[in-house]
Amino acid sequence: MVLELITPDGLLLRRDAVEGGYDDNYLARQVKSGFIVRIRQGAYALASVWDIADARKRQWLLSMAAMLQYDDQVALSHDSAAVVWDGPDHGLDLSAAHLTHFDGSGRRSAKLVHHEGGILLDDISRRRGHWITSPGRTVLDVASIRGLETGVVVGDDFVHRGLATVEEMRILAERMDCWPNTLALRLVLDLIDGRSESVGETLVRLLCRNMRLPRPELQWEVRDRRGRLLGRVDFAWPQHQLLGEFDGKAKYLRLRRPGETIEQTVLREKKREDDIREASGCRMIRFTWPDIFRPERTADRLLAMFDAAA
Repeated sequence: MVLELITPDGLLLRRDAVEGGYDDNYLARQVKSGFIVRIRQGAYALASVWDIADARKRQWLLSMAAMLQYDDQVALSHDSAAVVWDGPDHGLDLSAAHLTHFDGSGRRSAKLVHHEGGILLDDISRRRGHWITSPGRTVLDVASIRGLETGVVVGDDFVHRGLATVEEMRILAERMDCWPNTLALRLVLDLIDGRSESVGETLVRLLCRNMRLPRPELQWEVRDRRGRLLGRVDFAWPQHQLLGEFDGKAKYLRLRRPGETIEQTVLREKKREDDIREASGCRMIRFTWPDIFRPERTADRLLAMFDAAA
């Protein structure tokens, strides 16, 4: 059996199988039997692993297979590096693995995107035994091919988690001034704010910018008369006596205490909101995912609440 050649991640390379005495006919039979799945040219995954994997996990498996195939000739980069650094996948293409070649070659092949671009020592890191672009370089690469919104989303997350700083990325960006699709990098870096704690919070902030609304203060602390901290809210417009929160499933999972049900978490969060509104004298607006994709309607809601405070 070919089991001894399968990696702990559930991957198998054709070259390893051939070196181990197994031919293409044997691999084809294993695919037909449903034991393995061909995920790209020369690379297979255990069907038991691949079939239950979501798009993000499949992207990760594809990236690991590509790195095994190319060894140390490349660095995992762009969208793939963002996933391996555990970043958000909002706006990313998870259908192909992205590699930057040290020799500068750039092309596209089946399930792989090969990039060209200068790589210096501080542009790369070592992770799981392979080269990968550093967090800062990854943000810049993602922004260059996916645009401002996705670049800010990934940048906010990396800065929030302490993987990179805006200052570090500004230094890296100076070397990319003459590269294609990098004109917007300075604006992306101006907009990155590591105080945003989720993709939704970043997108609400960008919605306000795009709709020319007042920029909110982030992670606003509310205290009672004795100075005791009652909590932080995601957004605040103090001049309009308005506070804001982004409600997403991930947020409630993050707030959930050991042994607590989601319903108990929601009720506790409602009590916290009541205390905050009472202590601050402000109203509260809550944003959800549908609000982000209806920017005009969301902007009208905010403007109406601003006008009511005038």
